[in-house]
Amino acid sequence: MAYVEGEARGQHTLFPTMLDELIPEDHVCRVIEAFVNRLDMGGLGFVRAEPAETGRPGYDPRDLLKLYLYGYLQQIRSSRRLQAECQRNVEVMWLLGRLAPDYKSIAEFRRMHREAVTEAGAELVRFARSVGLVRGEWVAIDGSKFRAVSSSQGVREREAVKRYLDQLERADEQDEVVIEPSAVAAALEKLKSHPEPEARFMRMSSGHAPAYNVQTAVDAEHALIVAQQVTTEANDQRSLLPMAEAAKQAVGAPALLNVVADAGYSNGEQAERCDGQGIVPHVPANRAVNNKGDGTLLDRSHFHYEENTDTFRCPAGQR
Repeated sequence: MAYVEGEARGQHTLFPTMLDELIPEDHVCRVIEAFVNRLDMGGLGFVRAEPAETGRPGYDPRDLLKLYLYGYLQQIRSSRRLQAECQRNVEVMWLLGRLAPDYKSIAEFRRMHREAVTEAGAELVRFARSVGLVRGEWVAIDGSKFRAVSSSQGVREREAVKRYLDQLERADEQDEVVIEPSAVAAALEKLKSHPEPEARFMRMSSGHAPAYNVQTAVDAEHALIVAQQVTTEANDQRSLLPMAEAAKQAVGAPALLNVVADAGYSNGEQAERCDGQGIVPHVPANRAVNNKGDGTLLDRSHFHYEENTDTFRCPAGQR
């Protein structure tokens, strides 16, 4: 029995295949195309949003933004890999009309438009809201810790350098203190050359390590991320209010927004401020510090379940 055979590479076809025929109607590339084409590129801060009248023609920033959005969705971040995708990936060929920018042009676009790309991300949430993918009624917030590139030793060295510079600053106010200029220069250079000056020690599954706490807010309708922040907070206790505010703004500032988070976000002061802004926090008390209620947060035994309405009633009589 013979194998299934492919088509001969040199065989001619009577009706050549169009690129458009290779991309399904519901493909993500068509979503990227529709989204980018509706953007006000100049208003978002993209350079050369309109073609120059003189000089060598450049790439349309819309095309390079489409390439980057596709790369983000496919977890392709390297400009060299994106260049390769332009030459071999039929999806990217369709998206860019067979354009094949080199990696230098791709990298330069990202370097020049960091803030504009961030603004385009905010527009993506608004676009999702306009087509009904984001409802803006319920939002879930959570944090994840991501280990930094910096080593633990690098962070310790940076902290030691900062302490040394602080000591020099205090010593500068005193008389007859000898300060070695070369030592100061070396300390400043080490501080300047550190790859991740913001990284902080956090408790990870494998122990303490330099890391970031990435906060994410997700709309409940289709689990789309509507807001995110990279913080250096070791825990989530102070992130309820800023993330709830960012999520409310992202989903169109509705009159009322329900926010769900775990006990790590338990913060009575921030919860009260949320209530004053039309944000209803649904956060359980942190049992580790409020085992029986302390007068600020109530124990769950104070809330009575009403089966006919599938709700809980609080001591104040509200559901």
